[in-house]
Amino acid sequence: MVKVFVFIDALGWKQVERYGFLRDLLPNRRKIEMQFGFSCTAIPTILTGERPSVHGHLAFYDYAPAKSPFRKMKWLAPFLRPRSFWRRGRIRHQLSKLIKKLYGFTGYFQLYGVPVERLPKLDYCEKTDLFVKGGLAPVKNLADVWSEKGYRYLISNWRLPETENFRIAAEAFRKGEVDRAFVYSAAFDALQHDNVGRDDVLRAKVEKYADSIRALHDALVAGGKPFELTVFSDHGMTPLRGTVDAPAALEKAGLVWGEDYASAIDSTMARFWWLKPESEDKVKAAFADFPGHWLTDDEMKHYGIWREDHKFGDAIFLANAGVQFCPSDMGVKPLNGMHGFDPADEDSAACWLSTVPVPDGVSRVCDYFKAML
Repeated sequence: MVKVFVFIDALGWKQVERYGFLRDLLPNRRKIEMQFGFSCTAIPTILTGERPSVHGHLAFYDYAPAKSPFRKMKWLAPFLRPRSFWRRGRIRHQLSKLIKKLYGFTGYFQLYGVPVERLPKLDYCEKTDLFVKGGLAPVKNLADVWSEKGYRYLISNWRLPETENFRIAAEAFRKGEVDRAFVYSAAFDALQHDNVGRDDVLRAKVEKYADSIRALHDALVAGGKPFELTVFSDHGMTPLRGTVDAPAALEKAGLVWGEDYASAIDSTMARFWWLKPESEDKVKAAFADFPGHWLTDDEMKHYGIWREDHKFGDAIFLANAGVQFCPSDMGVKPLNGMHGFDPADEDSAACWLSTVPVPDGVSRVCDYFKAML
């Protein structure tokens, strides 16, 4: 039996239902609860079946001076003026490529909007390629387990264009070369960030995906072996409904990063580490009028992000669905759509679509792994 799993990043349940995506080919369908966090959280969860509290990936950057791979970059500080120059997108993109090469990172790496002068006190989670054997060690990933089971398997190269990954998979299916396949497509995520709510743009892309999946199905038929074909996603996309300026509020409160507190401010959540006891009350007072709430310990445990070592922060503020932190460590401008809000947000739901009945127990993104085994 050949089992094929196609992962389309950000193909939300809403889009699947609105456009009737492959209802004839994949009639077994289920709305799926996303993993709290972003794609950088969901992908390790999909590849291991573990949640962030175990695999350690919630967001790209954490405050960890003792573990920072960038500690030696302190010498750069005198050259980081004017700050406006180092915040230019093209400059940061080229600097990201240089840092990745210098440090030998094999995973996805991007500075985004993180102030360069803060890097010596920050750790980065995705230093290694998550998709290959040992990529999430000591936790076993899909490549580790499929290899141990002796399967002939294919896992897409995330660096290649999605059209090339679909082509490579279809060829392997026609030749009967694989028992298991994980086909990865990331382009819909970026398209939704810019075009959420634009049915003309999104429908056209979804129809192209339908054509690609049908081509995979035809290749499996041509391969002559019985097969199961499943398409799943990690989250949907929530339209922009407003912004809040965290850096301005913190500056107004007289707080200094690296002295009073440390933070990692993503598009939808702000994580804090208290460097002085009195900073907690001051930060929370600065955020008092922001639309959102501070996560309780019970919520963090429910979402699978609670850790005794506070790796992900001493406190986390989650914005209301649709509200983005801007500017943030992700960038200086809001995007038309974003994910990473409360998993209960109706726009956040992911999907599982298959030629065969949905396995019992598959209701959350963290359940995919067992189904793929």
